[in-house]
Amino acid sequence: MIVIFTDFGPSGPYVGQMRSAIAEHAPDETVIELLSDAPAFDPKASAYFLAALTPDFPEDAIFLCVVDPGVGGDRLPLTLQADRQIFIGPDNGLFSIVARRSEQFSAQKIVWKPDHLSASFHGRDLFAPVAAMISNGISVDGETVTANTLIGNDWPDELESIIYIDHFGNAMTGIRAQSLATTDQLKWGEKLFSYARTFSSVESGTAFWYENANGLAEISVNQGRADALGLKIGDPITILASK
Repeated sequence: MIVIFTDFGPSGPYVGQMRSAIAEHAPDETVIELLSDAPAFDPKASAYFLAALTPDFPEDAIFLCVVDPGVGGDRLPLTLQADRQIFIGPDNGLFSIVARRSEQFSAQKIVWKPDHLSASFHGRDLFAPVAAMISNGISVDGETVTANTLIGNDWPDELESIIYIDHFGNAMTGIRAQSLATTDQLKWGEKLFSYARTFSSVESGTAFWYENANGLAEISVNQGRADALGLKIGDPITILASK
């Protein structure tokens, strides 16, 4: 199974072109388009979201991840194994949280090159073919990269900011809900959000935070939109711990 995670957006040819590159090398492989609207140009926010999504996938899943504002530059192309899942994409912090939370970790710089490598679309020309080759059991040898040299290895365990706004206007944070008490409040600007178990636990129009299905603390409004309050990706969130 190859799982695609990108910031390419829901329209345009880019995900389709990557799927075509996969099909050329592995036509029978299952391909899951997990996310095409990861935070644009934002590997840091995307790293915390990716780490929250991966536990729902099998051990042998291959994640083809492209949030790559430095494409064509000097950032390294990587294959990374975190426990038994494999991740392919740029070393720009995107895999740093997945790597940190894994019990077994290894990474390699991709040294394989296709016959044609565009300067601006490594997702199609490099990362997708490598994902397909690995899915076929073909070894893609490279140069070892250690965990302490990965971009983002010094980022915090929890990211106290908004990392994603979904279709319903819910604002996900980079904070794992398990690190909070249900008596804690989240603060954005001057506004405070108290915990509720789910939407139906509060009155219509009430803003609150809860543990979403991916284990993240999320700010929502019952039958409304949290982003209508002005919340946006990158906004800082403060935890007000109960006394």
